[in-house]
Amino acid sequence: MYRIIRSSVYAELLADRADLHQAHADRDQADADRHQTMAELHRAVEDLEQIQADAAEEQRVLDDGLLAVIRQVTAERDAARTERDAARTEVEAARAQVLLDAEDRVALRALLRTARRQSATADRVYVLYRYGALHSLHRSMEAAEQAAEAEGAPRGGWTASRPGAALPSAAEVNWRIQPLALSTP
Repeated sequence: MYRIIRSSVYAELLADRADLHQAHADRDQADADRHQTMAELHRAVEDLEQIQADAAEEQRVLDDGLLAVIRQVTAERDAARTERDAARTEVEAARAQVLLDAEDRVALRALLRTARRQSATADRVYVLYRYGALHSLHRSMEAAEQAAEAEGAPRGGWTASRPGAALPSAAEVNWRIQPLALSTP
């Protein structure tokens, strides 16, 4: 059977066929573009993963460096605090020693003035020290020994040191009697 088709319908059919071929070509081009875009997207994801891995490694290195610096600064701070505390302790000890020395000098001057007033003829006094600190001042060696024995010093065993001779350190001697020449003003 034959069918008669008008030329206008035939032209429309041919146009539809051309449009269909064009649509298939466009679809094939779109598929090719989509495949290319997907490939580029996969490459971009791989590049992004590499960048993230590199950034994570750099961050780890930076964190390790920062921790090392923090440890060093902390150690230096602790050392500085220890030095500061030691220096404070030394200053406090020196300050206490200066105050004790000043008190000893004041007490010694007062005792010397008292001794000078009491005995114009005496040419020396005997200073009694306990562990190197001034304890009392006496007119005679016997009076100094009696005062020390009254405070608990052992009887006997007293030795005299020559004037100008080297003395043992104060920490080594519980009680010491030192003659001190009086000068006239």
